Amino acid sequence: MSGQESDSRKKSLSEAFTNSFGGYPIGYGLGIVILPLSMGWIQENPLVANLAITFVYASVSFARSYFLRRIFERQGIDDNFIRLGIRGLKKIKHLLSNYLHSLQFRKRAEK
Repeated sequence: MSGQESDSRKKSLSEAFTNSFGGYPIGYGLGIVILPLSMGWIQENPLVANLAITFVYASVSFARSYFLRRIFERQGIDDNFIRLGIRGLKKIKHLLSNYLHSLQFRKRAEK
């Protein structure tokens, strides 16, 4: 297996992970909006209502997948999602450390 193929697999894994777990909050929010709006309709004509709701979810999922794919391609994200997450956490830790250090410095200066 070549290095390029391995990188491509890592990129695909990262993209699939982001798409799957990024889809949860989108689907949850969509459910909060769609399901209350369709309550009466589901009781009147359940088959058509279920088909329409499924179509909306599938359309949003397709759009999400398409745009995430475009973002991954445009940004040239070729690193493993886990490594990207670790880098992000280290950056946040560094920022918090600097912030806490500046607060301690201000406290000392006030005394």
